[in-house]
Amino acid sequence: MSNKVINYLNEHQEEYLEVLNDFLSIPSVSTDPNSNEDVKKAANFVREYLDRIGFEKVEVQSTGGHPLVYAEWLGAGENAPTVLLYGHYDVQPADPLELWTSEPFKPEQRDGRLYARGASDDKGQVFMHLAVFEAFMEMDGKLPINVKVCIEGEEEIGSENLYAVLEEKKEQFQADFAVISDSGMVAENQPTILYGLKGFTGLEFTIHGPSSDLHSGIYGGAVRNPAMAMAHVLSSLKDKDEVVQVDGFYDQVDPLSEVERELIADVPGEDFKATTGVTKTVSEKGFTAKEHTMARPTLEINGVYSGYQGEGTKTIIPSTATAKITCRLVPGQEPEHIQDLVIKHIEEHTPAGVKLDIKKEPLSAKAYKVDPDHVLIKKAAESYTKAFGKETVFVRMGGSIPVVEWIDTIYNMPIVLLGFGTPNDRLHSPNESFPLENFQKGMETLVYYWQSLNENK
Repeated sequence: MSNKVINYLNEHQEEYLEVLNDFLSIPSVSTDPNSNEDVKKAANFVREYLDRIGFEKVEVQSTGGHPLVYAEWLGAGENAPTVLLYGHYDVQPADPLELWTSEPFKPEQRDGRLYARGASDDKGQVFMHLAVFEAFMEMDGKLPINVKVCIEGEEEIGSENLYAVLEEKKEQFQADFAVISDSGMVAENQPTILYGLKGFTGLEFTIHGPSSDLHSGIYGGAVRNPAMAMAHVLSSLKDKDEVVQVDGFYDQVDPLSEVERELIADVPGEDFKATTGVTKTVSEKGFTAKEHTMARPTLEINGVYSGYQGEGTKTIIPSTATAKITCRLVPGQEPEHIQDLVIKHIEEHTPAGVKLDIKKEPLSAKAYKVDPDHVLIKKAAESYTKAFGKETVFVRMGGSIPVVEWIDTIYNMPIVLLGFGTPNDRLHSPNESFPLENFQKGMETLVYYWQSLNENK
């Protein structure tokens, strides 16, 4: 039997793309103070759209930073579930502009993709939800479930004011579950349930030696070289089998179950040579690369700098050396506890003759995981498969989305990550794009999903 809501979306797809183009044309770059008015303009775009399609309460809320758009439609009744839909309308800077084939804020269709900053992250995916809501309103005069909407303008700068808003207005944002479409699939046309995210923490530390750079011929052998001391500390963090050597690092990590190993094994493998240029993968001893990236904690050096960086040679003992380290965490690991363990390790392995200065990364997040057999997850998987015509795979992701942890912590509600991006979308890079096929199939997925949750269906 045909679905009138999906038919409506298909018949009006070109019109929806034109409206999306208007949304994408707004340079709502949250990091740039010169774009503050455009950020407000994007917020008003979302507000006006939600108001026009019939949401009962629509507000642009102050946050202390960029505004947040809140809206609700609760006409499905007390027996219907209520979803909190989260997304963001702010985007990354477009630089470097010279690497864009088309202008970042003038959307262009090429080779089955829509190119523009924000096409995938996250305006395109947010707009799919708005269009689906409109289609339900046009065809049925109502939505299948109750909906609360939270679309913010600071995700690309760490959502620095969102936690306080969610905590302060807990009753307003309370729902039975949350849906976030700010992620993607593991491959083109491969529906993917993301049921877990890693947590995040990090630190920066500097090793101080002499008060200024020294002549290596005169002082070499008498003064500890901070760069050599740094190399000693960094090499102590992991062994050759990628096992982190920080005492206690794995103490709170649950073993990876056979069920999850099977789920991960079913995920299509990435061609790392093609995507990264490396000739061989490495992973923690006893785990595959997919298992390590998706479901095991990691510790990585993100940057190291010290001494002379110019052409040729400058024979010095540098006065300082600095390194940045981040850890991706799994459920059970507390970010602050892991920070403290790593700091203790660094302190114990820093040799004599130098001083240590450590700065904790202020933004941390706990890992998140939902049971892949949860009814909300199973219905999402069924909806994906119905729209894309292909079995859905289940993955945990190495990335972190702080808002997921916040919603989990404050509201203790299940979170469904319904993402439609692809590995080729070039998020945060020049020539960001989104496949037009996913625009259509993604909206079909959402229609099936909202309908599957309607108790009166």
